[in-house]
Amino acid sequence: MYINFGWRGWEGAFPTSIINVCSANSNSDEKTIVYYNEAIETSVRRIQPLTSYYHEDSRPDKFGGTALTGVHPYMGKGIPALTGSVVFTDLARKEESTTPVKGVLAYTRVRPDYKLNDYSVIETDYNFGSESAYYVSLGANLDQTRLYLGVYGSMKVTDFNQGTIFEIIP
Repeated sequence: MYINFGWRGWEGAFPTSIINVCSANSNSDEKTIVYYNEAIETSVRRIQPLTSYYHEDSRPDKFGGTALTGVHPYMGKGIPALTGSVVFTDLARKEESTTPVKGVLAYTRVRPDYKLNDYSVIETDYNFGSESAYYVSLGANLDQTRLYLGVYGSMKVTDFNQGTIFEIIP
């Protein structure tokens, strides 16, 4: 059983799908559109996303994502390369090696024509060591000039006291 707690008919620019590995060929997979009728009904009247990232993405400098966990515009001047960008986090980057797990921080910009734009990954230089670092939240101060990243060491809500909040600085 699959439950999508996100955008029922759509995930980014594509209709919501379930990805299953092909039993006859493990190098192939099958994608099934799960809310087909809703995707059709909403396709012409929905607001298009600023960017899209995917559960599977083999492009260089991109990542396979798990779950969007935070989105904030950055209006500060402390990180000039990000000023005016929309910054977002994903819970855990999908990679070949699964330990330790680490989340992803990325950003995009709004295009003047409001069409879909690509994104860039922000590489953090904090060393989490051999511990997992799930990026569980992204916050900002009231004027959106400072960004804060919530990181937790476990996916289990009963594992207490494993979180830290970091300020994103240049």
